[in-house]
Amino acid sequence: MRTLIIFMLLAVLVMAATCYESHESMESHEYLNPFINRRRANDFIQADSRLEAITRERIMERSKAPHEHQREICEDYYPCELYALRHGYAAAYRHYFGRRRTK
Repeated sequence: MRTLIIFMLLAVLVMAATCYESHESMESHEYLNPFINRRRANDFIQADSRLEAITRERIMERSKAPHEHQREICEDYYPCELYALRHGYAAAYRHYFGRRRTK
């Protein structure tokens, strides 16, 4: 009976030590209200900078270098891409699209 009481006290002490909630976890403002409103959640992202980034990206897409535009055309046409793996994209573009002239 005496060992049972000692075992029970030991179990209570272990439980108290492992389940104790410290005061430090209560200091956080997120403890009482873990959710914030949408406006406060998006404060760190400025709407103008997002729009500027999208605009810059679209401008860069329109003003590509000629060799990059030719490479993309060649990548879309499978025989040209295979030829480019062996001879390079400039030669492949000339081989498949160089003779064509648009008015």
